[in-house]
Amino acid sequence: MKDIKKYQGVIPAFYACYDAEGNISVEGVKALTRHLIAKGVKGVYVGGSSGECIYQHVDERKTVLEAVMSEAKGKLTVIAHVGCNNTADSMELARHAESVGVDAIASIPPIYFHLPEYAISKYWNDMSAAAPNTEFVIYNIPQLAGTALTMSLLNEMLKNPNVVAVKNSSMPTQDIQMFKDAGIAARGEGNFVVFNGPDEQFVSGRVIGADGGIGGTYAVMPELYLAMNAHLEKGEIAKARAIQYEANRIIYKMCSAHGNLYAVQKEILRRMYGLELGSVRAPMPGLIPEDESIVAAAQAMIEAAIAKL
Repeated sequence: MKDIKKYQGVIPAFYACYDAEGNISVEGVKALTRHLIAKGVKGVYVGGSSGECIYQHVDERKTVLEAVMSEAKGKLTVIAHVGCNNTADSMELARHAESVGVDAIASIPPIYFHLPEYAISKYWNDMSAAAPNTEFVIYNIPQLAGTALTMSLLNEMLKNPNVVAVKNSSMPTQDIQMFKDAGIAARGEGNFVVFNGPDEQFVSGRVIGADGGIGGTYAVMPELYLAMNAHLEKGEIAKARAIQYEANRIIYKMCSAHGNLYAVQKEILRRMYGLELGSVRAPMPGLIPEDESIVAAAQAMIEAAIAKL
């Protein structure tokens, strides 16, 4: 590992940014990148679930990453999710990501078909081979991908020296400990990273051994996650837990809308900071008039939580 410190801390999952016609908004991407730099986060995770990757074309995903890199290079750690529903497109995005200078690429397992582990490892290793000078992060999100990262599959992937981390979005925090142990056994202490994925358990994930977090609600309230992380670094678990409870209540409020969570968050960012990031791409549901009270309440909860820090 070249620099494990670049992966330690709060890394927001980057939101898809659209214009009024639903096309990629390069200016929106750049504005959100600048906003997150100003907030002091460690890095960004581009083109993942929060980036609505499965609803975007390969060329659109390249455009997004290029716009992020134009603002973030040398300022943020950038991890580019390059997984697609076929190997060829995934390899194309991996090559592109390396060409623009990302710190790491990442991928979910192949979706829809339940493939054997040797097929999953080949899928990942093929895209890693397309970016041979770039570190690789396994993205474990079984509740959406339909395939869970097993210890046997992880141990197989650890034969690839570019595999340096797992972004773990399964709910059991025990998975973090198990993946961390396997990585340390293969790489040595301080040479393998596990990211906490579920935002609702940032504190518990970090306490059990996650090096940092990558999450879909970090960008709308980075102050809260940065504060949690700072308290944890000082051993102040009770203070971190209190902020986690606040963040979770906000998440539950945002998830109660008819519109998708990302539509809610992008609207809150528009109201709080004037960021024009658009809505979400169909078939994800956008906001409806009845969501107004939920958006307003969630925004007020965020502002109140930040004010208490």
